[in-house]
Amino acid sequence: MQITRHPPVKTSLEPSNHPYLTGPWTPLHEEVDVPELRVIEGAIPADIDGIYLRNTENQVHQPLGRHHPFDGDAMIHQVNISGGKASYRNRFVRTHCFEAEQIAGRSLWGGLMDPWGTSVRPGFGAHGGLKDTGSTDIIVHAGTAYATLYQCGEAWMLDPVTLASRGKAPWVPLDGISAHPKVDEGTGEMMFFNYSKHAPFMHYGVVDRAGALVHYVPIPLPGPRLPHDMAITPNWSILNDMPLYWDEELLGRNIHAARLHEGVPTRFALIPRYGQPQDIRWFEAAPTYVLHWTNAWEEGDEVILEGYHQAKPMPDPLEEMGRYSHMMAYVDEHSFQSRLHRWRFNITTGETREERLSERIVEFGMINPKFAMHKSRYVWSTTTRPGWFLFNGYVRHDTETGEEQVYRLPEGVYASESPMIPRTGATNEDDGYLVTFLIDENTGTSECAILDASDITKGPICRLALPHKICSGTHSVWVEHDQLRADAAFRAKAFAAA
Repeated sequence: MQITRHPPVKTSLEPSNHPYLTGPWTPLHEEVDVPELRVIEGAIPADIDGIYLRNTENQVHQPLGRHHPFDGDAMIHQVNISGGKASYRNRFVRTHCFEAEQIAGRSLWGGLMDPWGTSVRPGFGAHGGLKDTGSTDIIVHAGTAYATLYQCGEAWMLDPVTLASRGKAPWVPLDGISAHPKVDEGTGEMMFFNYSKHAPFMHYGVVDRAGALVHYVPIPLPGPRLPHDMAITPNWSILNDMPLYWDEELLGRNIHAARLHEGVPTRFALIPRYGQPQDIRWFEAAPTYVLHWTNAWEEGDEVILEGYHQAKPMPDPLEEMGRYSHMMAYVDEHSFQSRLHRWRFNITTGETREERLSERIVEFGMINPKFAMHKSRYVWSTTTRPGWFLFNGYVRHDTETGEEQVYRLPEGVYASESPMIPRTGATNEDDGYLVTFLIDENTGTSECAILDASDITKGPICRLALPHKICSGTHSVWVEHDQLRADAAFRAKAFAAA
């Protein structure tokens, strides 16, 4: 395997037995290019033509206090597949905070679990004291990849093909943007939200295909909240106000401790894509917390939303984990009990109806992207190792019949969030592939794997060797080369017209 290694980054991280700094969460500090990955099993399907990007958290410097898995610096891993061949590269996201710590040679900001005042420089985001790592999400809009932070920060831009840094997005508002903006590939628009500790506590905005902020309005809330994701349909954007948020009394003392507020319902704000605050339609539902939505669409008078309902948003500590007991529970799906769920909002009557779609503990699901904002039948979810934030398999849900396919990875092998890739010329919704990165703790290696989306029980149909063992992380995205070419043509035409 031909490998080009780039100059090393400065690191001060010391050896540790922390559960999220070791094993599958061992930070990676190496940046490389591999022009062609070696196939170790099967063959790369010829009808795949696009790029897989995955964001991961990699702690570079010794933490100032207690480490949380979401504190690490963003590193984007990329596999570019075309013509039956695949290349690989990975890069840190050069945020201002990353660069500042490279200059200092040490950590300058505390983490999610640290007390106020741990950071030695002013912090960022809704929390106000954190480092803007950009390590939560990765999406592609108008030919640019954006890495974003769940607690609201800048949107850090990269070239999706070369991973070269393009700096921070110039359109980002003062309160930043949350992870999980949503892209309408049909119109080229990107919808986003942010949240903060000052009134009105949330905003919603639209960025057009040219990369300009064209709409930005407040979504007034009763107080500071902790939303994580949003959804869109052709006509509506769906935001939420859920009863798991910072304890008000503790927040007054700069202690950021989330708790479930008993008796407070879940609320959904449906706003027209270019709507004003007075146009918001509010719907109430049973109390819960939801990290991620899978899809939303419109049927007659109803807007349908699917995602992962938590039965226990404030989980019990995992006492066997000792001093890590609370942290481990809050990132463990088996503790907060997330299951695939559906909400129906009737625009005419104002009624909300709910239904459970699966009894399995699952999260981090993907749909066929060609069915985004339209009625979809299949969801590909990940399963996790109990007690850990580690993906150990998949479930393919048929939401029409209730049938479920299950594939479990070998013991000690862990997956990444895995986009569904429609096969070129596909006629069925499930005709395509899942693409993922695997971490094999048995061999200390990593692979890129491809699965048949219509029958995941077969396991990987193709495995590609990666040049190093990657660190686990959160979100990923797939973008077709056709989409990148269309975006490039649009930019060229717009530049010529200007």
